[in-house]
Amino acid sequence: MRRVAPQANQQGADDKSDVRLRRARALLIGWQERKLVLTNYQTRVSASTDPEAVRILHLFEDWGQPSDIASLLPEYSPRSILAGIRGLLDHTFLVRQGTKEADLDTDLDRVWSDWLPHGSFHFGTKDVHFLSRAQAARLFQKFLAESVQPPLVKTYGKAFHIKLTREQHVPGEFTRVLMARRTHREFSEEHIPLSVISKLLYYTWGVTETIDARPFGQLFHKTSPSGGARHPGEVYLLAMRVKGLPQGLYHYNGLEHRLERIKSMQTAEKAVEYTAGQEYMRCASALFLMTAVFPRVMWKYRFSRAYRVILLDAGHLCQTFCLVATWLGLAPFCTAALKDSLIEKDLGLDGIRESVLYVAGVGTPAAGKVRSNRSASS
Repeated sequence: MRRVAPQANQQGADDKSDVRLRRARALLIGWQERKLVLTNYQTRVSASTDPEAVRILHLFEDWGQPSDIASLLPEYSPRSILAGIRGLLDHTFLVRQGTKEADLDTDLDRVWSDWLPHGSFHFGTKDVHFLSRAQAARLFQKFLAESVQPPLVKTYGKAFHIKLTREQHVPGEFTRVLMARRTHREFSEEHIPLSVISKLLYYTWGVTETIDARPFGQLFHKTSPSGGARHPGEVYLLAMRVKGLPQGLYHYNGLEHRLERIKSMQTAEKAVEYTAGQEYMRCASALFLMTAVFPRVMWKYRFSRAYRVILLDAGHLCQTFCLVATWLGLAPFCTAALKDSLIEKDLGLDGIRESVLYVAGVGTPAAGKVRSNRSASS
């Protein structure tokens, strides 16, 4: 992290009298390793600083010109103050009126107002750097050398125990599918028929019926639960090896049960890019890009804890997806290692009202891998 602050002998900062600046709304202040640190969680820029920089930011609570600040900080020279302002502007802690950056900052603050500052977690964890498999392996070996893994099971050793009968796998389709679910990384080159993808979409994201939910009117029922029946989840299909469907990006309309084409593209390389370089993705048949439309939940639940509900909803949908895919004889997988901004750009999302959360996908099982009794060609 670089350090930003006014310095008494700093030279060379220019004052443009027509420039109007304001403190970025997407700021957090905290301490890391005994240093005061500023973070813009929208741009994900952090820098160490001192209280004087915070003082300057406070003076720019509303739009103002750099020259207006000099008289309020008489202990510093005007050039020093301008240099500090320049540093804050370069690090996105100040925004310039009329710029795209200022508009985005204002938009995020308005849309997420009821969930901030706690909702900053969503933006602060986007577009992170992912390690290669070799780098991750070395890092995990380092962790193992430093300390023992936490226990994977919790037990109350001194408590009174009630022994339960070991469950046997009861014959039937439900238990067969439940026990057959696996995360797959290897696939055959066989294409999946569009009719099978249609079933997978409908039984995971389709509207199965409506609910008379006064005073909110008709709300949707789907195969996965959603807090308050708000169903913030949307899904976009990256079709790769789907028989009867050209390669490209599609939006699934769960009410009308139809695909809406967004753009055509060569998808194998995109699949790898979207999932932060995971090479096995290029052999899959389809990716399902799972997003959330935040205002659907924000409108009703105007407190930040509701963000948890959105993440829980995504988890519900993904488990349903994996079970339906297994039932259809497909090879499902899911990953949270993804390139947020790249996906959102290709989908035309603003990343504020709607943002990607999760990626799931399917292929046809590789030779020798277990399949459900149901054929993928059905």
